[in-house]
Amino acid sequence: MSHLLRTRTWPAVPLLALLTACSWVAAEDGRIRYPETRKADVVDDYHGQRIADPYRWLEDLDSPDTKAWVEAQNKVTFAFLESIPQREAIKQRLTKLWDYEKYTVPFQENGRYFFSKNDGLQNHYVLYTADSLDGPPRMLLNPNEWSADGTIALAGTSVTQDARRMAYLVSSGGSDWREVRVLDVDSGKELADKIEWVKFSSAAWTKDGSGFFYSRYDEPQGDKLAEANYFQKLYFHKLGTPQADDRLVYHRPDEKEWGFDGGVTEDGRWLTISVWKGTERKNLVFYQDLQAADGRTVELINQFEAQYNFINNDGPVFWFFTDLDAPRGRVIAIDTRNPARENWKELIPQAAQTLTAVNMVNNQFICAYLKDAHTQVRIFDAAGQHVRDVQLPGIGTASGFGGRRDDTETFYSFQSFNVPPTIYRYDMKSGQSSVFRQPKVDLNPTDYEVRQVFYNSKDGTKIPMFLCHKKGLRLDGDNPTLLYGYGGFNIPLTPGFSISNLVWMEMGGVYAQANLRGGGEYGKQWHDAGRLKNKQNVFDDFIAAAEWLIANKYTRPQKLAISGGSNGGLLVGACLTQRPELFGAALPAVGVLDMLRFHKYTIGWAWTSDYGSPDDAEMFKVLRAYSPYHNLKPGTRYPATLLTTADHDDRVVPAHSFKFASALQAAQAGDAPVLIRIETRAGHGAGKPTTKIIEEQADRWAFLVHILGVQAPAAEH
Repeated sequence: MSHLLRTRTWPAVPLLALLTACSWVAAEDGRIRYPETRKADVVDDYHGQRIADPYRWLEDLDSPDTKAWVEAQNKVTFAFLESIPQREAIKQRLTKLWDYEKYTVPFQENGRYFFSKNDGLQNHYVLYTADSLDGPPRMLLNPNEWSADGTIALAGTSVTQDARRMAYLVSSGGSDWREVRVLDVDSGKELADKIEWVKFSSAAWTKDGSGFFYSRYDEPQGDKLAEANYFQKLYFHKLGTPQADDRLVYHRPDEKEWGFDGGVTEDGRWLTISVWKGTERKNLVFYQDLQAADGRTVELINQFEAQYNFINNDGPVFWFFTDLDAPRGRVIAIDTRNPARENWKELIPQAAQTLTAVNMVNNQFICAYLKDAHTQVRIFDAAGQHVRDVQLPGIGTASGFGGRRDDTETFYSFQSFNVPPTIYRYDMKSGQSSVFRQPKVDLNPTDYEVRQVFYNSKDGTKIPMFLCHKKGLRLDGDNPTLLYGYGGFNIPLTPGFSISNLVWMEMGGVYAQANLRGGGEYGKQWHDAGRLKNKQNVFDDFIAAAEWLIANKYTRPQKLAISGGSNGGLLVGACLTQRPELFGAALPAVGVLDMLRFHKYTIGWAWTSDYGSPDDAEMFKVLRAYSPYHNLKPGTRYPATLLTTADHDDRVVPAHSFKFASALQAAQAGDAPVLIRIETRAGHGAGKPTTKIIEEQADRWAFLVHILGVQAPAAEH
């Protein structure tokens, strides 16, 4: 299983392509001999500018030629990686450290508790239930039994208020497509209900548990992993009936980009419909009175002007977390009987810190904030008066704090770079936290130093960055350093525990995590400063982080690697094309690398809220200026690069990485390798089995050990 990629059967391909794929051996000068990648005469006209796209044929993911290319590239890549002597020792150390019990934050419904646990090296967490907090757990779902290779995963659950039924979502091969199934919690038996073609949706049960609301797309007519997703529809499924009989609740045939997230209020009275369009955090809010006979949809908020996250309700009064007139967030109340904006009431005003989440438990608002990218938690009463702050164990990331309005307890997880996720029970009455589950990892936190620094970007903006490494680090400019970033979609990077990063630091590496503009660390203004025409700021911030690490003697270019995934893959691709001399290695993962065609596949059109559209003449100029695929210059010495992607990634289709790898191999003038690792039966990252994660991470670290000269752990025998 662990060597699935290395031993799998080749697909049927033309004989000529197969022979070409086999000729991967090194040339006489010792440089890697890459598979021949043909170029096609494809030229597009963008607003009067002709742009060549010679590797367009690689966008046809199922063609025999593309499959042959994938096989040929993987053979080169794995031959290189498996020749690195330290790889096995790295894999052994990753496996040993990974083998510890892991828990998710529990939740309870009607006195019954639910939580997931991984014994250590299981491919997936197993879902359990218990009738009391300390009672014996009973297994409900074990995704490890669903497939031999671990590529079918549990992707979400929703439990009825009486805790007797559970809807759960299943993902296959890492795809964003979901199948919804239903479990009888009492007996543990699966019911006959099955819902297909669900994507970007949860299941929202009615109060009586008779059925649930969900959103889906029409069945694709073409490639389900590449076809653009438009015209989402909100349905109601009545338990025990076929999907064909499901009731269409709401759709907008005049708005193909609108998506719908349905929710049912705790009192069961209202269906809330959050309407989203793209990835910008602006949404509409509609609702239906589930007790009304007409099923009329009321448009409470009908302009895409701000973010409105429904928190809870007090009868007809709805509470929202919003950034309207508050870029760092606040809490407001809207009385649906008198919904004019002048009647809206502010309960919790904007603070100096960034509000990221709000829940209501014990008739109190639990508000999570970010202060310089680490969590603070405050509790307010229903009128918005401050009650207390939650005392967290240190500087890190806290998440959870869920529950119902009348619960008196909640649970949360706390972690940091050198602190594995620990689960706490929080007593809402006394304000006391107690450890519920604490993992035992072969780690002494005091062996490592974690600090936060601030540096100036190109335009003088102050950017925070976390630095983690073994204590006693010598600032001699010779430390292998991994700089990680994201910088997009209003998503913050906060302190998180990672076995992979722990192994990196054990080997003497420095881990640096920069909080770039475009993220959500400081609210909407910080996000806006790194998107659309401001996107270059993100790359400037990352480059400035690299320059700071070099200037302050942490490392030097030959010892510096950069890493990022998805939008972070774009970050790495843009920076290695803009400043190739600044880095020794680059690890772009599942990256958005062709900025002129990203919007043509699956949900890529939704990213135009962050990137802009190449169909717009002004934004085309911006996108063309930094698009990694279009800014490679033949004859340039680029850093050693290991791209990673997956054949089932229907979020960022792998053609991005296929085309970029081909162009980079052709452009490379230096000796540094350019390799692409293409995982099978995997997607954008969610649901990936432990075995695949460890294999991929061992390959990434082995690559950096070889390129940067890192001291690998000793192999165990």
